[in-house]
Amino acid sequence: MNILILGATGFIGSVVAARLVADGHAVTGLGRNPAKSRLKQPAIDWRRADLAQMTKPEDWEDLLKDRHAIVNCAGALQDGLSDDLSATQADAMLALYAAAKRSRPLIVQISARTTGAAADLPFLSTKRLADEALVASDLPHLILRPALVLGRNAHGGSSLLRALAAFPLALPLVHAESPVETLSVDDVAQAVSWAVAGELRGDIVLAADEALTLADLVRLHRQWLGLPPARVFSLAPSLTKPVTWLADMAGRLGWRSPLRSTAMTVMSEGIRSAKRESGLVATSAAATLAANPSGVQDLWFARLYLLKPLVIAGLSAFWLLSGLIPLLSVERAAAHFLPFMPEAASTALTLTTCLVDMALGAAVLVRPLAKRALLGMLAVSLAYLTGGTLLEPALWLDPLGPLVKVLPSIVLTLTALATLDER
Repeated sequence: MNILILGATGFIGSVVAARLVADGHAVTGLGRNPAKSRLKQPAIDWRRADLAQMTKPEDWEDLLKDRHAIVNCAGALQDGLSDDLSATQADAMLALYAAAKRSRPLIVQISARTTGAAADLPFLSTKRLADEALVASDLPHLILRPALVLGRNAHGGSSLLRALAAFPLALPLVHAESPVETLSVDDVAQAVSWAVAGELRGDIVLAADEALTLADLVRLHRQWLGLPPARVFSLAPSLTKPVTWLADMAGRLGWRSPLRSTAMTVMSEGIRSAKRESGLVATSAAATLAANPSGVQDLWFARLYLLKPLVIAGLSAFWLLSGLIPLLSVERAAAHFLPFMPEAASTALTLTTCLVDMALGAAVLVRPLAKRALLGMLAVSLAYLTGGTLLEPALWLDPLGPLVKVLPSIVLTLTALATLDER
């Protein structure tokens, strides 16, 4: 069959795509960076697309030609610079259903439980709108509602579980006793495979026959990482409000943190649903992790995950302050250049370098600009080192170390670049 997968580069979508290719289907994947995706999964025909820009039926017509099935694995947690939930999860899907009425392909929608504490938030309200529209469209369809999905890889909530599990000494948790249902990402791929084969239709909840507490699930991941047991400290939800606020602000700048307010609202009552008989057996959390033994790379990822935002914030503060502080005494800062150029030129150069530093410090906080800002920091740091060494080598012996301090900032910048990718 000829199958189109939306969100094929994601945690769930990439596994579903690999499964359908293994089943012998011709798979086309939509993604924002098809060149990179093609390197990872060359058996898939990759197309560049942004669902937020595909909100009219005519935007889908060429993509739907000769398709037998469309699998929607795309989704986002909260509105921000990188995501528009209304456009991506609702408008684009309604346009897809309208365009699909002529050829009537099977539509497989990876959705979620759309009731509960977060029901009225955009994350679930847009999914519910798309689900209801799919049912009303009379197109052949399957709506899958998986619980928390675990697998060999991790993204979003599953990444946070690993990071919390690797916390040193103790495990600080909010909603530690909230029940959490899980399943394996391979279970989702199996369900999609059966749907494509004509064996599943309707609205199906996917979850293993167990509900661990969040604390138990984190302990299980800690054991999986090979770390010794640690005591769980239950934190009052009010104590996390500053973290949630910062995560929401980061979301507005394009960073997709699993600590945003939507995730906290969902977790306040846990991840649990009313299961219906479907004939599908989902894998427990323990069995999922046991089937995918951890390696040292998993431990590194878990330990670095919560350090990454601190690295970005630290670099931003360093560059912003390095530009701002000289502005408090421009004449004194410009004095370093006076032996080599006129006073006016030295003042202009000082002001220019201050503005460049502050621009880089601000730009690294904006996710779409972060990589270019980090590369700019490397280039400017090397320029400072080269210029300082050639014009005033005595600065290397300065007790305040203005040149020596550039070296650890370069290492920190390289660390940020190495951990910048989200998928």
